[in-house]
Amino acid sequence: MSVPEPRYASPFGDWDGSTAAARELQKTLAAQVRLEDDFGLLKLIAGVDVGFEEGGAITRAAVVLLDASTLEPVAQSLARIPTSMPYVPGLLSFRELPAVLQALEALPQVPDMIFSDGQGIAHPRRLGIAAHLGVVTGLPTIGVAKKILTGRHEELALNRGAQVDLLDKSGDVIGTVLRSKDKVRPLIVSPGNRVSLASAPRLVMDYVTRYRLPEPTRLADRLASRRDRQAADQPQLF
Repeated sequence: MSVPEPRYASPFGDWDGSTAAARELQKTLAAQVRLEDDFGLLKLIAGVDVGFEEGGAITRAAVVLLDASTLEPVAQSLARIPTSMPYVPGLLSFRELPAVLQALEALPQVPDMIFSDGQGIAHPRRLGIAAHLGVVTGLPTIGVAKKILTGRHEELALNRGAQVDLLDKSGDVIGTVLRSKDKVRPLIVSPGNRVSLASAPRLVMDYVTRYRLPEPTRLADRLASRRDRQAADQPQLF
């Protein structure tokens, strides 16, 4: 029986494993990011998050596929692989993407859009994990981070849906600081690929229910962090 071809490209090309080369590769890939809306009707959306086991020795990537209309889970996938790189600020995708892509390959269907825990272009070299993921898969992606990696912003109102621009040192907009629920800590939303700066926060709010996180990343976070042990032991639960 023939082995199916992988759906997605290698995330690192001929990277030599050094941090200097990783930063240069980020600059190259960042030039391939598209910040225009280029997606059709969303039928299936995915949430991606990553956790670690055994003191960081094992990378654990979780992907949850949902019906975009009902937010009902359709499928889920887990990938556990040895961690090949220590944590280096700004190079998170080089540590986590191999497991993420393996989990995505295991899904029965390709999502129309991916919401990733982490940064899109709100990154020092404009290539957070959501942007890196979007470039190598070619899929529309949005980064939904829990805290700022880089940038500054004005004061944010306390009500649900309040948002202000996240700006880099030059004053360019690199994302949105978004209050998803009244008086909760805001999310840092930035496009990863094939999504505009204006549409990214709107799309995130479309999938926020009664929790701080939008449903795709909330469910992926629960699976990646092993808070739902029963689900964690069933790679195709839904």
